[in-house]
Amino acid sequence: MKALKRAIGSLGQLAALLLLAVLALQLYFAGRILLMRWVDPASTAFERAEMMRLAVDQHRLLWSQEWRPYAQISPHLKRAVIASEDAGFADHYGVDWDAIEKAWERNQRAEAAAARRAPKLAHNAAARPVKIVGGSTITQQLAKNLFLSGERTLVRKAQETAITFMLEALLSKQRILELYLNHVEWGEGVFGAQAAARHYFHVDAAALGPSQAARLAVMLPAPKRFEKRPGSAYVVGRAGTVMARMGAVELP
Repeated sequence: MKALKRAIGSLGQLAALLLLAVLALQLYFAGRILLMRWVDPASTAFERAEMMRLAVDQHRLLWSQEWRPYAQISPHLKRAVIASEDAGFADHYGVDWDAIEKAWERNQRAEAAAARRAPKLAHNAAARPVKIVGGSTITQQLAKNLFLSGERTLVRKAQETAITFMLEALLSKQRILELYLNHVEWGEGVFGAQAAARHYFHVDAAALGPSQAARLAVMLPAPKRFEKRPGSAYVVGRAGTVMARMGAVELP
């Protein structure tokens, strides 16, 4: 009986220590985010991971990123990115539950279709995997890029959600969009609106026109893939759809 009590007591202490560690981690993230009200972060966890990967794989440091204040980023790009990535950005509190539900339904339909095709493709070992569609908001993408790894686990997703709510509580929508546009990836070693504008169109971020902005926005889900063909029929066609939606976008 005494051994059982000691074991229960030890488990209780371990649980308490674990809880304190989790709370300390959340306070750390909250402190970092609060500081971002006034201090522009020099880099993100994702950028640093990419720098390390490129240094190891290619033995060179590919890095292009230059901060631009919110007012020096084209409003066309802001509208295009919101229209393409997160139409409800101005209204939600960090998580768009409707978008997540729709993404889940699309993924379920895709998996069901793949299962129906499986017998016919059994002989083809190179059959393409099911494409998973996400429902992440701009704030969720920023939360992941700022602090977290790219692994897909429930623990990481829970931490992403917690950071997302901290970002929404401690920063304005304008600041969130400013941080996102200055650090989002637009190609191999290309980060932020200024670097993307210079890389693809040889202009500053402030000078991007509607068509250029829409094409950059279309690239965001898979920038490394679209970087190889930024003027492809898909990018241009999808950019036309984004441009049609830009007029209805409410900027923070």
